[in-house]
Amino acid sequence: MKIREFQWISPIQNIPSVLHHGILSYEAAAKLPHDSVAIQEVQERRDKVQVPGGLRLHQYANLYFHARNPMLFKRKDEAADLCVIRVSIEARHIPGSVMADRNASSDYVRFLSVAQIGQLDLEAIYARDWRHPGDPIAYYRHRSQKCAEFLVPHCVPPQYIVGAYATNDAAKAALQGTGFSSPIDIEPDLFFAQP
Repeated sequence: MKIREFQWISPIQNIPSVLHHGILSYEAAAKLPHDSVAIQEVQERRDKVQVPGGLRLHQYANLYFHARNPMLFKRKDEAADLCVIRVSIEARHIPGSVMADRNASSDYVRFLSVAQIGQLDLEAIYARDWRHPGDPIAYYRHRSQKCAEFLVPHCVPPQYIVGAYATNDAAKAALQGTGFSSPIDIEPDLFFAQP
């Protein structure tokens, strides 16, 4: 299994700002008008996290390895207004970037250097389903692993954006209407929708 790209969930209406400013950290984005998919109680937890040898968690732009995860599942009813931005794997060369082997605010997260990429459980991260009926411990562990993150200090510059996914034709048209000119693939399954 190979990491081909990083992914970032965004409301479509934020894309003009993203094309101008890049994908910003939570802290930097707070200074600009924008819609957020963030869940407040999660952000309060993230606000307390310091990455060992690095910045505070809210000072990183956070990308997923796989956006078909519990975060997007919670927002599946808003899929028509969302997109998943595809970020080049070359972003791994941005100085100061780190990886979280699960949700970065998890109690059991390990922060890894890019050189430690082999320590990620890619099978768990890219698994289609994270439910484990009858095994709540496995469920909670896997749910957190599905939200593994690639963390970039402050900002992912716009030149690393290589494409996007939309849930249907209307969402694709809305995304194109923002001035987004990179390739857009329609992937309803990514958004937990029926094709």
